[in-house]
Amino acid sequence: MTYIYVHHTVEDYAAWRKGFDDHASARQAAGATEEAYIMQTVDNPNEIIAILGWSDVEKAKAFVQLPELKAAMEKAGVTSPPEIRFLSAAG
Repeated sequence: MTYIYVHHTVEDYAAWRKGFDDHASARQAAGATEEAYIMQTVDNPNEIIAILGWSDVEKAKAFVQLPELKAAMEKAGVTSPPEIRFLSAAG
């Protein structure tokens, strides 16, 4: 199983969450599974960490390069460059 780890800051969590939820079908069409963990840091609820399940690492890498993803993140109020890492489940 592959995961995408994303860490960034947003203007407003509620607005970001709506944008994230609205983008679910695009993620799934690109290979995302329904597995998603969204966390906020204790000291700043607008600092977000998302861990998203993906069917295949190559599809995950292709997805994060899509201009549509960048546009969706900007529209949702992402204010910092995202830190993105690709993870695999440890055996």
